Amino acid sequence: MILFPNAKINLGLDILSRRPDGYHDISTVMVPVPWQDVLEIVPSRTGQTALTVTGRRVDCPPEKNLVMKAYRLLEQEHNLPPVEIFLRKIIPDGAGLGGGSADAAFAIRGLNSLFSLGLSDDDMASAAARLGADCPFFIYNRPMLCTGTGTTLAPASVSLEGLTVLIVKPPVGVPTAQAYSRVTPAEPAESITDILADAPAAWQGRLKNDFEPSIFPFHPMIAQVKKGIAAMGALYASLSGSGSAVFGLFGDAADADKLAEEARGRCGGCDIFASRL
Repeated sequence: MILFPNAKINLGLDILSRRPDGYHDISTVMVPVPWQDVLEIVPSRTGQTALTVTGRRVDCPPEKNLVMKAYRLLEQEHNLPPVEIFLRKIIPDGAGLGGGSADAAFAIRGLNSLFSLGLSDDDMASAAARLGADCPFFIYNRPMLCTGTGTTLAPASVSLEGLTVLIVKPPVGVPTAQAYSRVTPAEPAESITDILADAPAAWQGRLKNDFEPSIFPFHPMIAQVKKGIAAMGALYASLSGSGSAVFGLFGDAADADKLAEEARGRCGGCDIFASRL
């Protein structure tokens, strides 16, 4: 079985309050984008479960990879047979694009299908939530309003169909814990869902990512990337998640290949992706 775990972007990210358990309540709309890894799951030829990772380097041993954690989670509850898992990493890590979370969620979906476990989407999302806050989103893999710690999901009535997305990931990392340590939680003046009811051209200056004020002063290269994307004519540009990737949304006349070429000229050493949505 071969699957193609995809990335996501965040349309707005409000950090509402700090919880007694040390986590934060947030509000954000996550939307899938077609930057994809490749995940293959096959019955084991050796009688042992193993994970092989190629492509981008992943700095963690196989047993700590979220894909293997997804297998172990279902193995405990459903007595799974051994499998061999092959993961080709294409989505950059440390980008706020959810690549690792997508891999884990797609592993759950793949194992459910491969072994006819009979799990519903809600069942799989509940399991995925035990692996990470972004993981349940990728079970549904459609625009979702994510609240609480990010694991309370509801369908979001927003469509980016016909727009072109450009994603630029500069060669810097932003640890999630570090990003949260510098934010000041607050209730927004305008809700994300109200803003998204308007056209994308009306989002800039209203639809915000609360990580930007705390991250940009410490990582000026990320701020510069956002300015560059805006200068290229984006209808809307923003940090995705806690970064370091920045995305821009362009109108239906935009050419993805030309946008990617221009972005490479502006940001040497950056990872670039562009596609019509």
